[in-house]
Amino acid sequence: MKKLFALLSLVGALSFATANLYAQEGTESTDTTTVQTSADSTSTASTTASEDEFNAETDMAGTPMHQVLKQKFLEGGAGWMAPILLCLVLGLAIVIERVIYLNRATINTNKLLNEVEEALRTGGIEKAKDVCRNTRGPVASIFYQGLDHYEEGMEAVERNVSSYGGVQMGLLESGLSWVTLFIAISPSLGFMGTVVGMVAAFDSMETAGDVSPQLVAGGIKIALLTTIAGLIAAVILQIFYNYLLAKIEGLVTSMEDASISLVDVLTKYNRKNQK
Repeated sequence: MKKLFALLSLVGALSFATANLYAQEGTESTDTTTVQTSADSTSTASTTASEDEFNAETDMAGTPMHQVLKQKFLEGGAGWMAPILLCLVLGLAIVIERVIYLNRATINTNKLLNEVEEALRTGGIEKAKDVCRNTRGPVASIFYQGLDHYEEGMEAVERNVSSYGGVQMGLLESGLSWVTLFIAISPSLGFMGTVVGMVAAFDSMETAGDVSPQLVAGGIKIALLTTIAGLIAAVILQIFYNYLLAKIEGLVTSMEDASISLVDVLTKYNRKNQK
């Protein structure tokens, strides 16, 4: 009887130990499966996020430039982006008009001077005036003014050439003051939009009583986009403005040299007629 009880106790102990072993193995298996499932889920989520980012970049890369600019224009707010765009358009319109005018005003001054000198030798003052009248540009206009006052003496010729040279310089620089105004206004409007956007962001935080990226993102986006737009407009206009200044300086130098040469030619012509 005691042996039977001992045998039953041994079998029960072995059964209990075996059950505990299988339970531990099952738990470890479950934990491993759970960890693997979590890892798979994390990997799937990471893969999905990467695919979403790749798709977003692909969509942005495939979007036409004008669509991107239009979207950024609307995100920046028409109230601030429209004035900046207007400054850029008006400034470019003046720049294009000045470029056309200055290119038409650029001529071969040496060729014109030789034609005037030849006309003086063969036909006198009137023929030389006809040559200047049929030639475009400020240099020809200055030549015409000098020839037109030849009868009043060489001092009158020099005085009129110098005075009309100043008039032509003013015509060459016409409209550039507006370009400088737009260069100054564009970034100022952008910075004003920046200040207004930041104020709106802080108002949102004050109203909500919490600092959340969603609350301040809109205001900060407006601030950054308006600043970028203003700076881009100013940089574009500044480049063209410097080009126009260089073009005008070259024309003014050419006008001064040609005026001095014209006075020399008329002086020789006057001495020849007095003999």
